[in-house]
Amino acid sequence: MSLLPKTSHELTPFRSLLTDLVEVDKFFGQSPWFAGPKKTPSANIKEKADSYEIALAVPGMEKKDFRVELSNNVLTVSAARKEEKKEEKENYTRQEFTYDSFSRSFELPTSVNADAIDAQYKEGILSLHLPKKKEAIDPARKEIAVA
Repeated sequence: MSLLPKTSHELTPFRSLLTDLVEVDKFFGQSPWFAGPKKTPSANIKEKADSYEIALAVPGMEKKDFRVELSNNVLTVSAARKEEKKEEKENYTRQEFTYDSFSRSFELPTSVNADAIDAQYKEGILSLHLPKKKEAIDPARKEIAVA
């Protein structure tokens, strides 16, 4: 049984050699030449009668890693987690766990009550509750006479 990820190789010698070099490089650590793009967390956005709900999938973080800011009607959620360098006594053959920083912004509708926004982090999900202003929930009705 192999502890390395299985990859398929094309039959061309150059492709196989190049792929083997990349796999060896990956085995000994993440290469900056082959690093993927920064990941942006997935978001679910729901509108309710009295609020908006935003849920971001951000597993592996802690509450202290997040920063939530509102400026000019733009809500920005960011997180930075420093990778802790510590000496492992275990004999790993591969370590793939990483923690990336991210920043994600949402332009809010004018109906959001900016003073009442709150956030909670639980089980890998950052939940943002954005209540609507009272006038957006229950707008006053005005009867207009037809002449």
